[in-house]
Amino acid sequence: MSLKRVVIVPGNGAGNMEHCNWYGWLRKRINEMSDLSCVLKNMPDPVTARESVWLPFMEKDMKCDEDTVIIGHSSGAAAAMRYAETHTVFGLILVGAYTSDLGDENERESGYFSRPWEWEKIRSNVKYILQFGSTDDPFLPWEEQQEVADGLKTDLHKYTDRGHFQNTTFPELIAALKQLKTKS
Repeated sequence: MSLKRVVIVPGNGAGNMEHCNWYGWLRKRINEMSDLSCVLKNMPDPVTARESVWLPFMEKDMKCDEDTVIIGHSSGAAAAMRYAETHTVFGLILVGAYTSDLGDENERESGYFSRPWEWEKIRSNVKYILQFGSTDDPFLPWEEQQEVADGLKTDLHKYTDRGHFQNTTFPELIAALKQLKTKS
């Protein structure tokens, strides 16, 4: 396993990925790096983000494999974690990750939260796991973000002022990828 590809799995409801949050900015910066490519696609079923649709799309269309780091944001982080329960990937970078449907019907319909998380399986299928979370996230309780960190024993980058990470740039992700690239 060596880091060759990065796949960005966005949050649900994001619209055109190239122009949403930091996704397009990050794809461009990654593709400027030597020996590393980035996949960013508009997701099928973008509002509900059903596990039954997104995980096969990640495997067949985005080609997530043992040489891939999956950067998952929000519901994309939930998808990345569920994917890693049954697939080997180089790494996960989870941004705004959480563990429950938050009492929201749309989140419940996604299917990610209908069973316990298999933390051990995820850890055994992934070489590196990093996590970014913010205590002022307006959508996610800090306790759920911490639960992910505890379950996966992640390297948690904790912020107090980043909300739900909906900025247009995210330079810390480039730094994290450069660090992972040196380890591969």
